[in-house]
Amino acid sequence: EKINMSPASSKTFRAIRHILPQQPKHWVGNGFNVYPVFADLAFTNELSPFLMFDYAAPKEFTPILNGRRRGVGQHPHRGFETVTIAFQGEVEHQDSVGNQDVIESGDVQWMTAGRGIIHEEFHSDKFSYQGGTFEMCQLWVNLPKEHKMTPPKYQPILNKNIPVVSLSTVGSDDGDQKDKAATVRVIAGELDGVKGPANTFSPVELWDLQIPKINSVVDLPFADGHNCIVFCREGSFEIIVGDNEKKSSKAVGPQAVALMEQSGDIVRIKATRENTSVLIMGGKPINEPIAARGPFVMNTWDEIQKANIDYRSGEFGT
Repeated sequence: EKINMSPASSKTFRAIRHILPQQPKHWVGNGFNVYPVFADLAFTNELSPFLMFDYAAPKEFTPILNGRRRGVGQHPHRGFETVTIAFQGEVEHQDSVGNQDVIESGDVQWMTAGRGIIHEEFHSDKFSYQGGTFEMCQLWVNLPKEHKMTPPKYQPILNKNIPVVSLSTVGSDDGDQKDKAATVRVIAGELDGVKGPANTFSPVELWDLQIPKINSVVDLPFADGHNCIVFCREGSFEIIVGDNEKKSSKAVGPQAVALMEQSGDIVRIKATRENTSVLIMGGKPINEPIAARGPFVMNTWDEIQKANIDYRSGEFGT
């Protein structure tokens, strides 16, 4: 579904609170060479409801001939959700409650660990044998205290089921500038009346923005009071605050991320390179204590200890 967004009559622009630069890459298992995008702010309420963000930029993998797939073997989680987006290549998921699935380019898997799950993530058999370009990201989304022990579940979200909203560029007529329009895949939350397919336990926005033309400017409405995080996946952009002579801007480069102020209802983005790709994350802050250690995210350290005991006792994945 494609909908053109009308300009807001009265705009309050969001300013940048902080820019995190591109971080050094590291390996997760032997299949995911990632930027830890949130750096030292991961697992803090600065980013709530998001906790962690790993981005694997496009990388060529040779075909595997020995039958050993690349990825991460069985490991547990409790107290949050993992969201994996496959941009290029394929990711295969298997977990302790019986889910087994392959997500392909453009697909999303939204896994609720809840009270406990054990899963594994690998390059798919097909991708492993063929090789090719691999690009993906994984986000961890916190669960409110009241939902941390919810039963685990799995949402496979196919690319064909993710609605697309068309945005007009600022200062253009819809009809005259269709070739310059940006598009947004609405994975979670709502944009211009279009709702994403992901079911969430608290208000969450997850939007995949594509701006093909350099110097195009788009306005994205964002709920006042929600956290807003703007990640440069490819290309580069500026965040613009204000209009006319009061206007100011800040540049955001590849694999950097802008954390926006919570006040304001418009995020204005100007592409400074062609084919700029932006991932926009946000939501209503949960604002509860965060106790995070390894694969568990709870509210207290006693709950973390209990998670370790339950895992060792075989009580996960039921």
